[in-house]
Amino acid sequence: MKIVAIENIGLTKDQLQSLATRAEVNNHQFIYYTDRQESEDLLVQRIAEAEVLIVSNIKLTAKILQAAPNLKFISVAFTGCDHLPLDYCKEHGIMVSNAAGYSTHAVTELAIGLMIDLYRRITPFNTESRNMMGRHGFLGSELFGKVVGVIGTGAIGLNVARVLQAFGCRVVAHSRSLKQNAVEMGIEYLPLNELLKVSDIVSIHTPLTNETRHLIGKTELSLMKPTSLLINTSRGDVVDQLALKNALESGIIGGAGLDVFDIEPPLPLDHPLVNIPNTVIVPHIGYATKEAIVDRTEIVYDNIVAFTKGQQKNKVV
Repeated sequence: MKIVAIENIGLTKDQLQSLATRAEVNNHQFIYYTDRQESEDLLVQRIAEAEVLIVSNIKLTAKILQAAPNLKFISVAFTGCDHLPLDYCKEHGIMVSNAAGYSTHAVTELAIGLMIDLYRRITPFNTESRNMMGRHGFLGSELFGKVVGVIGTGAIGLNVARVLQAFGCRVVAHSRSLKQNAVEMGIEYLPLNELLKVSDIVSIHTPLTNETRHLIGKTELSLMKPTSLLINTSRGDVVDQLALKNALESGIIGGAGLDVFDIEPPLPLDHPLVNIPNTVIVPHIGYATKEAIVDRTEIVYDNIVAFTKGQQKNKVV
């Protein structure tokens, strides 16, 4: 079986050698590309003979996948799969699995970090302190006692809720399905509009689907408190970027902490959210910890092994 990793998924040399050795032991050919190429022609060349693909977040269209007639399985080294043509995969019998759970703690910690950074102005004060400037009477805010609305109560959303409760926050939630363990944690589920009205912080942890694209737009932002924060560590297109820019500039909301955008970073200088002062933006680093990458490698490998045995693990399609 020919296994092709079409982009660098963050493996160290030791991890790469280990994965290659395990593949060879099981009589599989393993090809690993260390660069990221988004050219359609190059991607077509790379996947042409693949039976199994490993991909992180490069966008693969149905047209590209048509170039791989032997393709049977795609192991996504990410949680979200919105960059793949899932309908095409289903129609052509191509199984897709993801790396569910690999970055739960990493993304949780970044989301909380963005909240604290915004409340205490850590990023701007770091710059100002190096330029002989003081706090100018600024008083920050505490997480303790705040109402935080969590949109999406999957593994990451629930973990964020647990940590926030430890900070002394009241957590409310909105999700497509009610989780019994969330209710047992004391989390109250609310309609989206109500959650937006009562929350001091709104933290988004929902996948990107046709239903969640621009879930947060002009109307939804107008319901939020003028002091409220919006945190997005899920997918950029869950939030209407221009609507968010306008809401931040006009004071409709108080600030935003963003790890994801409508395009994959690096962002161009003319992106609407680059020069907004009351924001903290980072280049999609939520998942990027040493521990998460190690876990991701194991999950990807286990998914492939399960597939070769006729089993299904972390199946999306």
